[in-house]
Amino acid sequence: MTDTASTALRVRPRVWIGLAIWAGYAVVVFVVQQLSGVPYTEFGRDGGTLFLGAGLSLIIGAVLLAITTSLLGWWRPALFDRKHSARWPIFVPALMAVALLINLVSTDWGSYDGAFFAASIVLLLVGFTEEMATRGLLLVGLRSRLGEAWVWFITSALFGLMHLTNAFGGQDLGLTLQQVGMAFLGGTVFYILRRTTGTLIWAMVLHGLWDFSTFAVGHGTPSAFAALGGTVNLIAGVLGLVVVAFVIRGSNERLPAADHVKVAA
Repeated sequence: MTDTASTALRVRPRVWIGLAIWAGYAVVVFVVQQLSGVPYTEFGRDGGTLFLGAGLSLIIGAVLLAITTSLLGWWRPALFDRKHSARWPIFVPALMAVALLINLVSTDWGSYDGAFFAASIVLLLVGFTEEMATRGLLLVGLRSRLGEAWVWFITSALFGLMHLTNAFGGQDLGLTLQQVGMAFLGGTVFYILRRTTGTLIWAMVLHGLWDFSTFAVGHGTPSAFAALGGTVNLIAGVLGLVVVAFVIRGSNERLPAADHVKVAA
């Protein structure tokens, strides 16, 4: 991506814009889920609760994020880095991919019906929505002022904190805090995948498939190997914290200062 292409934006990237988009997305998802009347703990009970509880908010969120990104003109910097980092840390997201495969192999597919499968497919949208809101548009806003270490930490931390709303949806607070911690680790893995490939697209794919696999393995009666997927995923997250410095070091992804950004007509 050329410097000209990276700066030909309709709206200058600013930290507050990225934070506003993150907060706006979290609020929209929470409100839609609350209006559905389906408690978070009931999302995977059947196809109807899965669609109304999770799928509908993802569809609305995806539409709003696509409109917002187009209005800002941030598609390019949100989806692509100027240069990828060292490739070798990609083994961390590859380990998460192994974990999701374990989930899929352990799933009780016989418990699926057409409605539940259709609602599960909608869950793949979470890869687009949550990645675009955090490691996409929020990341672009943060890169206008902050160094890459802060970009990694803030995007991963806010991705984790976004899951706090699940406590208001009926989930136990202790379980929610564990989910926040795991989401921070997962966010680090997705950040590493963005940096090692130079694009957010693969992180979107992995994220969508991961969430699909977690709902799949939680439906029906999973095999005895189901717990192994969660263990492998935890190992991937911890290793991500170990190697994330190697994808940050030497990076030059900070966007030009706001006053020097070329705004497209």
